[in-house]
Amino acid sequence: MRKIFLSTILASLIISCTINKTDKVEVSKVSGTAVKPLKINNPIIKDKFTADAAAIVYNDSVYLYAGHDEAPDDFNFYKMNEWLVYSSSDMVNWKEHPVPLKTSDFSWASGDAWAAQVIERNGKFYWYVTVEHGSIHGKAIGVAVADSPIEPFKDALGKALITNNMTTQTDISWDDIDPTVIIDDDGQAYLFWGNTVCHYAKLKENMIELDGPIETIDLPNFTEAPWIHKKGDWYYLSYAYQFPEKIAYAMSKSITGPWEFKGILNEVAGNSNTNHQAIIEFKGKDYFIYHNGSIQPNGGSFRRSICIDNLYYNEDGTMQRIIMTSEGIQ
Repeated sequence: MRKIFLSTILASLIISCTINKTDKVEVSKVSGTAVKPLKINNPIIKDKFTADAAAIVYNDSVYLYAGHDEAPDDFNFYKMNEWLVYSSSDMVNWKEHPVPLKTSDFSWASGDAWAAQVIERNGKFYWYVTVEHGSIHGKAIGVAVADSPIEPFKDALGKALITNNMTTQTDISWDDIDPTVIIDDDGQAYLFWGNTVCHYAKLKENMIELDGPIETIDLPNFTEAPWIHKKGDWYYLSYAYQFPEKIAYAMSKSITGPWEFKGILNEVAGNSNTNHQAIIEFKGKDYFIYHNGSIQPNGGSFRRSICIDNLYYNEDGTMQRIIMTSEGIQ
């Protein structure tokens, strides 16, 4: 009996020493065994409300761009005056940088820092943004430029690249929103955007002028938030589907189509009516970046929060449905 008692004490000491050298643990009241506490990494930013994720990989880091939801608790619409930028080398720890761009940096705009995306070309960074135009009725797309992914950006054109009167398929004033940009393997750049109708056009090499007519793509239940990316031989066009918004996607062997609809990729995200995704590959892994309304007590459709989860591809190139988690990326 004495030997059994001493063996039990020794085993307990070994476990205790092992625990002290690793992560802090909790003891289960049911089994009495040590368990690691759950790491809650989603949302990735908890001190501010962030939405409309976009991201690029540059010099072994990810740069995350977000709209800043500033609506007070009793304000049930979007209040967004600036965009934010964060960086990470591991997708877990994020560093906030000084505010790089505001709607007031566009002299022709009257406000609304809606969805945007940054892309690098020839050592310069181009930021395509959605704003409300100051003199032409409706939403517009502008372009800002900087010499690094985090420096203050400046208006590259002094006017809008896309205005509401350039697309006439709908009667709404917010159909020219949510720009996404890709540079194809042959060097040709393309701009995609839209609400209710998905538009696209070629960009000139200077990235601030259209290089041809505006075309449209017929996608089932297209609402907004297109995101264009390529992996292997496939082009992927994901977008917000129906309302409240899920994310669906289509695939093509050509950036100009035809596009084959593949179904839902992500379900309605928490208590947010909208969603806006970014899809990137970083250090050999694929990630799906989105927002929900999970920060409580006042998070929701107008006070959103960016989250990140893993993305997986099937052998035929299709994407597996996203599993949204509280743990996020570990």
